[in-house]
Amino acid sequence: MYSIQTLLGIGSFLLMGTMANQKQPATVIPGSGHFSKASADTVQYPEETSFRNLRQLTFGGDNAEAYFSYDSKYLVFQKTNPKEGINCDQIFIGKIPENKDQQFSPKMVSTGKGRTTCPYFLPDGKHIIYASTHLSGNECPPVPDRSKYGNRYIWPLYPAYDIFMADTNGVIVKQLTRSKGYDAEATLSPDGKKMIYTSDKDGDLELYIMDLKTGKEKRITHTVGYDGGAWFSRDGKRIIWRASRPTTEEEVREYKDLLAEHLVAPTRMEVFTANADGSGIKQVTNLGQANWAPVFMPDNKSILFASNHEYKRGFPFNLYQMNDDGSNMTKISRDKGFDAFAMFSYDGKKIVFCSNRNNGGTRDTNIFVGEWKAEE
Repeated sequence: MYSIQTLLGIGSFLLMGTMANQKQPATVIPGSGHFSKASADTVQYPEETSFRNLRQLTFGGDNAEAYFSYDSKYLVFQKTNPKEGINCDQIFIGKIPENKDQQFSPKMVSTGKGRTTCPYFLPDGKHIIYASTHLSGNECPPVPDRSKYGNRYIWPLYPAYDIFMADTNGVIVKQLTRSKGYDAEATLSPDGKKMIYTSDKDGDLELYIMDLKTGKEKRITHTVGYDGGAWFSRDGKRIIWRASRPTTEEEVREYKDLLAEHLVAPTRMEVFTANADGSGIKQVTNLGQANWAPVFMPDNKSILFASNHEYKRGFPFNLYQMNDDGSNMTKISRDKGFDAFAMFSYDGKKIVFCSNRNNGGTRDTNIFVGEWKAEE
């Protein structure tokens, strides 16, 4: 997950100011606002043959990381919309409309304090997990002054982020992490017993798996660079995530210098997989630029991910499908701005993702849900 979950401003994409109102931390890239109304206003493009009955659920603001409940009836997501008095991400839950006559009417379930990110349902449908800074203060934490870093896209790694479990009425029932560092980007194993998340508590941005019952955990990545946005496969046997790997001495030094300031500049990322215990790590993509928000598809083999690798200017971001060895890559979505944060329903019949499409040429990011038609 990402909250935000991740935005990877690249090259002129940043210089053109298209990330001016992006959400933090890992995962949202608001739209650029540079597209004409005609090019932006469509819910589904003719080439998007994998989607059926695609429907827009939100209209305005930045809505991201929308994920299904296990019964596929609800979505949990994060939202920022200053026009509604939501100045930084808060967590919302909404029932997916059964037909076009019903409205999507989500309710806020986070505290309304601080900043939140990366929500996810537990199997019981009665609880969620998410990261929040609310224990450190009521106000939105400050965003970095990017002018100090060459106007690059910089993510703040708020040390105040911890991961909490709450019921669907918003009552926090348990604090899951307590480190002094950044703890966020959590998802759960299919049986709901294990949580995988990102933390910098050991001095680097690494992945950890926690047993929710005992609280015991294991660090599963050990390479310099950012590891985050991890998911389990539906059979629980493997994990998938995004990672940046600085290689030269200069890149490593820059990465560590930023990390010391609780910052990261993840403008190059590739997709990695491993066994659920962290063994057998494999780099799947080597496309350059930003390849991220990967998930295993319902067959536990194929992968869906977001990427801007086709465009040197840094956008659009579109969804791509590939085999788990990186072969047979197919372009799935076609928006001219941003498509990402995809998730399949647990029965494999539906897909949800976030996009800049149909936003009237604004920078709004909205939630879209539809039926999934597997490629034949």
